[in-house]
Amino acid sequence: MHKFKFDTENLEQYFLEVIAGRRRGWLDRRLTDLLFVSSRFYRMAVQFRLWMYDKRVIRNHALGCLVVSIGNLSCGGTGKTPVVEVFARTLSSQGRRVAILSRGYRSKKRTFREKLAHIFRHRRIEAPPKVVSDGRNLLLNSEYAGDEPYMLASNLHDVAVVVDKDRVKSGIYAIDHFQSDVIILDDGFQYLMMKPHINIVLVDATDPFGNGHVLPRGILREPIKNIRRADYIFLTKSDGSHRLSHLKRFIRRHTRRAEIIECCHKPRYLVGFAAGEILPLKTLRSARVAALSAIARPDSFERFLEDFGAELVLKDHFADHHRYTQQEIIDFVNQAKAAGAEMIVTTEKDAVRIPRIDRCDVPIFFLRIEIDILSGKESFDQCISRICFM
Repeated sequence: MHKFKFDTENLEQYFLEVIAGRRRGWLDRRLTDLLFVSSRFYRMAVQFRLWMYDKRVIRNHALGCLVVSIGNLSCGGTGKTPVVEVFARTLSSQGRRVAILSRGYRSKKRTFREKLAHIFRHRRIEAPPKVVSDGRNLLLNSEYAGDEPYMLASNLHDVAVVVDKDRVKSGIYAIDHFQSDVIILDDGFQYLMMKPHINIVLVDATDPFGNGHVLPRGILREPIKNIRRADYIFLTKSDGSHRLSHLKRFIRRHTRRAEIIECCHKPRYLVGFAAGEILPLKTLRSARVAALSAIARPDSFERFLEDFGAELVLKDHFADHHRYTQQEIIDFVNQAKAAGAEMIVTTEKDAVRIPRIDRCDVPIFFLRIEIDILSGKESFDQCISRICFM
């Protein structure tokens, strides 16, 4: 099982390197040509699907409450989870009953035995969605919930988190069981079966659209021009500099009506993996640190640590969403100890996938990240007001 997992991750990493142009062998170039042709067909399929929904050949569903979609054009790496969290927390503080719907990417499926047990107990073939949090209690672990839903459920109180591929079904469930009046559709820009009232699209300011191609030649899920469906565009990982003006002009060529908001992912503090102790970021200053991550853009995480004065004596990263084994963590702790590391630092998303180990010779911490609005604060407040008073 582990060998299959590693082979899959290595294959995924290989394709990412081919897409990025970091592999230039004869076979790699032929594969690039094949991926380009495939991406043309994929693009046509995406646009045809959109046309089918636009012309009402396929009808989407309207739930009996406000639906806010938060998504992106590209595959991963835009920092979506902290944005979903800030929206859910702000709306909940304004008195709205919020539920987050997620598809639970790479969450563990119910076994055939569990499905059969459900059918015999409840006399229904269709299983209900997985409830990660009912707004009061955390009900599932990260393996069954998925990384992002578990993170959101852990950090948010009074917000329900529900996981199912059929988010129309999970939305109806949230309304019926939790009396939700605001649904946040996590990673919802391509989920056309549910009609959103507000479409929010995130664009990574450091790498907006990759090489500009759609899958599988590039990282885009749909053509850049489709950003015109957005009501609000968040430029994430922004540094507030004027160099983003060309990106804004490029976006404006595709949409005039969307409000553009700049934000950054700002580290707040370190949290102990074992005991949950909180340390200030100044702890990193001149500290010998081992960095461990399995995210789409590990370089931005490692840059955070160096910007706060850490000396990276060891760094390792796995494929995005990699679920660590206990032996991998033991091996990395031993390597960190041999490298003279004073602490191991990982991301919050990675922390939910790291198994507990009985003995840890080098303490493990994760970096708590939150969103800061750099420009367009009025547009953000307007967006929240628009949701609250619709």
